[in-house]
Amino acid sequence: MARQKIVTTTFLYLLAIIALVSFIFPFVLLIINSFKTNGEILTSPFALPENWNFAHFADVINMMNFGVTFRNSFIVTTLSTLFIVFFSAMAAYHLVRRPSKFNKFFFTVLVASMVIPFQSLMIPLIYIYGAKLQLIDAIPIPLLIIFYLGFGSALSVFMFHGFIKSIPIEVEEAARIDGCNSLQIFFLIVLPMLKPIAVTISILNVLWIWNDYLLPSLVLNNESVYTMPVQMKVFNGTYMNNWELLIPAILLTVIPILIMYMIGQRAIINGVMQGSIK
Repeated sequence: MARQKIVTTTFLYLLAIIALVSFIFPFVLLIINSFKTNGEILTSPFALPENWNFAHFADVINMMNFGVTFRNSFIVTTLSTLFIVFFSAMAAYHLVRRPSKFNKFFFTVLVASMVIPFQSLMIPLIYIYGAKLQLIDAIPIPLLIIFYLGFGSALSVFMFHGFIKSIPIEVEEAARIDGCNSLQIFFLIVLPMLKPIAVTISILNVLWIWNDYLLPSLVLNNESVYTMPVQMKVFNGTYMNNWELLIPAILLTVIPILIMYMIGQRAIINGVMQGSIK
């Protein structure tokens, strides 16, 4: 029995190591090749660079207008995530604590909207807000944030809805007896209790919005408002065969969201676990 347990444990560890190497290897390869010249990348992509060249990163930062692009992505991602979390929490709280036929129907429609592919909405979306209302050229970044709020709220409301149902109503009733009104109950009692799931939803939305290319490519038509994925696509088209610039550009695009994920991965796991336990 003990021998079988050792064999099973060893096999699981071996699978874990293989999976780890499989996931890490492409990123390690990206780092190694970002310091090489074109010749080194093409002739020996798996070898360490002969000379660690950091000048490529400075060139890429200047060519990509990295400071402005990073700022745009940061503003869009941060504000979109904050709005999604804030309004989705309030909507889910109302749907749970004010049960009615309309609210049940609204929640059903909201959840059903998650299965609608974005590709089916692209043309009417751009036609209405671009050709008809002229908002794409007037307020591209605020409009993009509004779009993310609309497309990201359904899943967030669904997750908040399940978590709020697990919060005992007696906690709110006790606060109401103490003199709290509905707003005070939500902001002072319920919202702090939603922290685990709110952090999880925030990180999931940050990963989605930061890495999204399709929606920003439809809305952002000026280089001064490009986000990182859109700028990376333009850069890729300009320097298609210049690998000594392309690879550092990819690395600079990936690093911020990778750091964010590494910081928040524990919060994602904790939020999901607490939601499942409750």
